[in-house]
Amino acid sequence: MKILKFGGKSLANGKGIKTAIQIIKDKAQQEGNIAVVLSARGNATDELLEMLEKAARKETYHEQLTAFKAYQSQTDRSLDFSEEFTTLENLFQGVSLLGDYSEKIKDQVASQGEIISAKLVTNLLKKEGVNAHYTDTRKLIKTDDVFGNARPLDVISRRNVINHFKSYNGTTVNIVTGFIGSNQNNETTTLGRNGSNYTAALLANFLDAEELQNYTHVDGIFTANPDLVADARKIAELSFNEANELATFGAHILHAKTIVPLIEKNIPLRILNTFNSSDNGTVITQKTNTKGIKSISVLDTVALINLEGRGLLGRVGVDARIFRTLGENEINVSIISQGSSERGIGLVIDADKASKAIVSLEKEFENDFYTKDVNKISVIDDVAVISIVGQDLSEFHKPYNALIKNQIVPILFNNTVSGKNVSLVVKKSQLHKAINVIHGQIFGISKKINIAVFGKGLVGGTLLDQIVHSKTAILDKNNIKLNVFAIADSQHVYLDKNGIADDWKFEFQQQKTAYTLQQIIDYAKAHHLENLIAVDTTASKDFIHDYISLVKNGFDLVSANKIANTVEYSFYQELRTQLQKYQKNYLYETNVGAGLPLIDTIKLLHKSGEKIKKIRGVFSGSLSYLFNTYSVEDIPFSMVLKQAEEKGFTEPDAREDLSGNDVARKLLILARELDLKHELSDITIQNLLPAHLQAINLQLFKKSITDLDQTYTLIKANQKEHHVLRYVGDLSTETGILEVKLISVPSNSALGQIKGSDSIFEIYTEAYAAQPLVIQGAGAGAAVTARGVFGDILRLTEKL
Repeated sequence: MKILKFGGKSLANGKGIKTAIQIIKDKAQQEGNIAVVLSARGNATDELLEMLEKAARKETYHEQLTAFKAYQSQTDRSLDFSEEFTTLENLFQGVSLLGDYSEKIKDQVASQGEIISAKLVTNLLKKEGVNAHYTDTRKLIKTDDVFGNARPLDVISRRNVINHFKSYNGTTVNIVTGFIGSNQNNETTTLGRNGSNYTAALLANFLDAEELQNYTHVDGIFTANPDLVADARKIAELSFNEANELATFGAHILHAKTIVPLIEKNIPLRILNTFNSSDNGTVITQKTNTKGIKSISVLDTVALINLEGRGLLGRVGVDARIFRTLGENEINVSIISQGSSERGIGLVIDADKASKAIVSLEKEFENDFYTKDVNKISVIDDVAVISIVGQDLSEFHKPYNALIKNQIVPILFNNTVSGKNVSLVVKKSQLHKAINVIHGQIFGISKKINIAVFGKGLVGGTLLDQIVHSKTAILDKNNIKLNVFAIADSQHVYLDKNGIADDWKFEFQQQKTAYTLQQIIDYAKAHHLENLIAVDTTASKDFIHDYISLVKNGFDLVSANKIANTVEYSFYQELRTQLQKYQKNYLYETNVGAGLPLIDTIKLLHKSGEKIKKIRGVFSGSLSYLFNTYSVEDIPFSMVLKQAEEKGFTEPDAREDLSGNDVARKLLILARELDLKHELSDITIQNLLPAHLQAINLQLFKKSITDLDQTYTLIKANQKEHHVLRYVGDLSTETGILEVKLISVPSNSALGQIKGSDSIFEIYTEAYAAQPLVIQGAGAGAAVTARGVFGDILRLTEKL
């Protein structure tokens, strides 16, 4: 025999009930010996209990009751539910008069949903030619007197079920009410929430069933709740122990009590989707062939009770008093966490029992409050429990570190004696984000990186195009999903939690809105976006002051904007203090060498203890092109400058490059990487422009650039033979001198041999004293800089 159990959504009006009837009909024809256990249809139980509460508060419930009757009668109007409806009317009327109700009354109300469900399905099957028999479990499952969560009396219930199925067997399909039973006085009881699964498991045990098939609205058990984690995957196999752990810690598709009757007889449980007949679901057996982490489950209807007191230090028996008190008040503790001193104890219980728990504990520890041995018993109700089933404690640091990097600090955690399951208590507001972070970390599913790009100009726009065109390859190769959720310029932002596509420029124009930085931060929080990176491709002096706010709100930083690293040292230091405090990263490789690995190299040398004595080089790709070309071609300086502008090597106002300030800022960045506390004013800068060209407006400057020709013709002519001009930055840690200047070097030297817009850096250390470490490559252009920023983003993904 096989037991089929159908949940409420599988029995809802329309597609649900039609599909369920067809499945039962097909199974009866193909396999013959089956029994069917049913839950209440749709949201019937919730609706019934909601009306009961309204009646107790003396609020009107009649309109809702009328709608309930209409829904339950809609599928088969020939069926008479007058007995059930009259029962409900009488119960609600009585409760309304009294203004209160007992658990006994509550069970009578709740039971009507299953009764209606079973009667309806029985009648529909008979119309389809199936020999169906309505089976009321109140006559079969006998329980104790604990209304609301009754415990079946095994011996008598087993005998009743076996005798009933002897009478109604063979071609008969018993349609059985789940969830309900009766005590020895034949008063209706219920087996607790999700108790229909328990009913089905009991029948499977009593009848030695071949398999219990649980039909739901999903394909089986998933690695996480698909409503919370879009990347959740179905699990093909689970062991009973793993399923029990999942059920205990919130997997709603299971019921913790369901597993025990199946384990006793080693009866497989298969979770199937009513609406997807082609899927084999998840099968739960005594053993599985797979090891490791199976799933992440969530309990979000819990509260955390904290008991604190200095006087508890070393005192024996505190735990016993707590559990005795809670036990006497029928309050179950799912997690306990404490220090060995018992100075502080944390308990996770059902949220609806929190007030009762506080009252009972305060009463128990009343004298301890008086002696000040206990100073506080408090409740935190905005918490949730995340349980990682199959998590080995030796590997727990991986998801834990991922949470910390996303600024999610668990309130407490607990592991089982086996060391294979770990539970975390987090703030409920962080639940969605936390479970996605953990899931992505432990299941190796693509790590999602959520990026906000500030600046969509030449570099920013190029970067966005590079990300869009490369993200599929990066996902396939590195299992990293780059998701640009925000594009902002100085005034507007375009937000899309699902990420931009090829048409981002069009979408920006269509959907852009004015914004504040806080709105972007709030958007990321509202959509539970994890692994946040803010990318600055602007040249804004103002935006850098938002860096700290971004860091405090969970963003790592990538920047092509060198201003943050070259403003006053106090800000430079404060930013790094906040980065360390919030454990965030700040990458800015393109600040000095565009796409060259210069800063990383210097950091590595410096941290390894290699003393860097001197750094010298051509820091500006713009000025590199300018003097590389001018030194070897017989053309005026002003013409080379125009060429550089046309190729996009210079800033819109070339004086930004010619002033030497850009090179000076790059030199200052390197100095600060070596822990030198310099300011920009400490650098000696040779301005390549005469004074009369420095202060005039841009239009007049462009007309006057031929004024430079005579000066640079003389400089070029006065060089030694086989020498070329180079504009260099020069840093000496031994003298503390920082200079930016135009020099003449041999054409066959390292500096003299560079071509085009290449940058070059010579790093002199104790190990590289005679022959410096040389880093050389493209030093200008939006594509090169954008690629360098992209490289920083990818490096950062490895840290997250």
